Amino acid sequence: MTDAVPENVRRLDDYRSAEPAVPLEKPIPAAPPVEEHRAAVPAPAVVAEPTTPVPVDRPDVAADTGSFLAQRRAFLAEAPPVIPAWLRSARELADAVKWTTSYYAHLTAFHTVRAPMYLLRLIVRSPRGGARLIARWVRWVVDAEARPVEAKAATTADIEAWLALSREHSRRVRPRRVWSAVVGGSMALATAVGTLMLPPWALAASTASFLALLGLAGRDEDKPIVTRYVHVDTLKALTSTEVFDALAAIGIGDKRKGGVSFAAEIQRDGPGWRAEVDLPRGVEAAKVLEKRAALAAAMRRPVSTVWPEADPAAHPGRLVLWVAQQDPAKAPRRLWPLMKGGTADVFKPLPFGFDPRGNLVQITLMYSNLLVGGIPGSGKTSCALAIVLGVALDPTAELWVYELKGSGDMDSVKPVCHRYVSGDDDEDIAATVAGLRSGIAEQKRRAKFIKSLPSEETPDGRRVTRELAEKYPKEQLGPRVIVVDEAQELFTHPEHGQEAADLCTKLIKKGRAYGIILILLTQNPDATALPTSVSSSVGTRLCLAVMDWRANNNVLGTGAHERGLRATEISASEQGTGILARGREGGTVRAAFIKQTEAEQIGKRALALRTAAGTLTGEAAGQQVEDQDTSTIVDHLRAVWPDGADAVHSHRLVEALAAYRAELYGPWLDEPDAAARSTALSAALKPHKVPTRQITLRECCGGAKGVRLADLPEVQDDVE
Repeated sequence: MTDAVPENVRRLDDYRSAEPAVPLEKPIPAAPPVEEHRAAVPAPAVVAEPTTPVPVDRPDVAADTGSFLAQRRAFLAEAPPVIPAWLRSARELADAVKWTTSYYAHLTAFHTVRAPMYLLRLIVRSPRGGARLIARWVRWVVDAEARPVEAKAATTADIEAWLALSREHSRRVRPRRVWSAVVGGSMALATAVGTLMLPPWALAASTASFLALLGLAGRDEDKPIVTRYVHVDTLKALTSTEVFDALAAIGIGDKRKGGVSFAAEIQRDGPGWRAEVDLPRGVEAAKVLEKRAALAAAMRRPVSTVWPEADPAAHPGRLVLWVAQQDPAKAPRRLWPLMKGGTADVFKPLPFGFDPRGNLVQITLMYSNLLVGGIPGSGKTSCALAIVLGVALDPTAELWVYELKGSGDMDSVKPVCHRYVSGDDDEDIAATVAGLRSGIAEQKRRAKFIKSLPSEETPDGRRVTRELAEKYPKEQLGPRVIVVDEAQELFTHPEHGQEAADLCTKLIKKGRAYGIILILLTQNPDATALPTSVSSSVGTRLCLAVMDWRANNNVLGTGAHERGLRATEISASEQGTGILARGREGGTVRAAFIKQTEAEQIGKRALALRTAAGTLTGEAAGQQVEDQDTSTIVDHLRAVWPDGADAVHSHRLVEALAAYRAELYGPWLDEPDAAARSTALSAALKPHKVPTRQITLRECCGGAKGVRLADLPEVQDDVE
């Protein structure tokens, strides 16, 4: 038996024995014998390839679903409720009973009012109905249906058939004539007796009833007697077929091929229906959110009743579709919970509005700030009242309101405000900036006090709490809420705009831990009117109807539109409706509508609460408010310092300071030359131990006195 030759050796021998396809200029040297080659080069190991594929899904792993207890716990976590939600909630049950009662009461009243018109329509149609009945009666008596058969027999000269048909006709017609005479005579006799014996009202009622019966026979299908009752706010129940067809219409899934499935049964959810849908693989719920109007059109429902949402807790492809039974824009308004009575606590969530399902939505202002933006007419005033009135009903909260519109929309809280400014003149803008400076000064005062406390009194961190405010009443640690309405007037002001942006940014970043809360409202949420340093720092945001994704992201944060938080899908007619977001999550909310007359009554109640508690301060107590400003020239230099510059000449810093704070540094520009201005700057910086040096800058003015950035003191950071 010959030894087995490795495969690579056989291939090499075959190659040597083959004739070259192309003549070579030099001969190929002879290869060593096979035995020497085998001895010099070890034979490679031959690895056998598997003949069958290795299974990936192992049966033991696929069958391992955990212990029995773990399975039951997982099931209970996702199990449907035993009692429906509308039965577990007294409010939802009351709403269902109220809606059902009002619906059928309205239906009954609708037809009752129109009953005389229905009777008149029947009487008008009675002649035609009588003619139809007489014609049918005559045709029945004379057996008109058999006439064509007799006529056909007569034309065919079939005498026997014609005689048979004639006898059958006479047999049927004779009793009909007798019965017709009896019935007609009886009716005539009853009519005569009724006319003589019945009172007029009964005779009229009988006549009307008889004519109405005749009118039923004379009705026209194109002109119905009863007016159709169409309740435009009541929509049909949501079905799976409707969802499948609507998603297919907007290009998601195919009702024939599938791809869309339901994660749970369609169920009643408040004043509407809720459907949890798993979209086709690879399709995110955000794709449906951006087509809300198209989805509503496919469902043939008002867009204000269709509210698709993503469910990131499940997976990005889980869509929660809620459809209202009644158009929320036309539904009876829900009263603000504090409308008739009660107090508020700014340290806790404040009632604000309602989601599309009618559930109460609260806003937490403490340790946060609020930005509200939307186009004109989107309902910003409703939002402002719902927020400001809640703060006013907390007797310990100090309210500073700057209404830069001048319309008096928030005059209802003026009697309780520590500071109240209404107008858009330069002095009003200056007063607003002064109020922001006072907020910075108050933040620093509180920070100094909180840091002096032992750690046992601040277990939740270096922040103001209700317990600390009550324990140290003399320190006045209650919430200070600064409201700036029409904030675009502040940030676009040529003189105070930059400083206002810097102050707001500092307050947003540092003030929240110490109970200094800033609320900004604007109807022009673009990058110019809303500085990025401000919008990117706010914790709580409410975006009303806006025109494009840029404004949407300016209010709700970068990438909000792509994540499905789209106020662009909200119509301006849905006033007070917007996307409320804190962090990356958000939902739809509609601010509670409060009339101005109602706001005035709430304001009077807030005044009574503060008077009884003895917490009226500032202008509300008849005092003159003096604006505090603890900022120094060093702070101002940092505010105007050019980005990336290590040193700046003094005369250029003086010009920048004069533009930044004209009331303080404007007189320096009256100095005769740049040297005098530099001297004024050096004198002002001397108490802060900031030297001015000879600086040479090739790109600007050569050598001159100036300030180095490294010589400025470090900024004190009071952030928690």
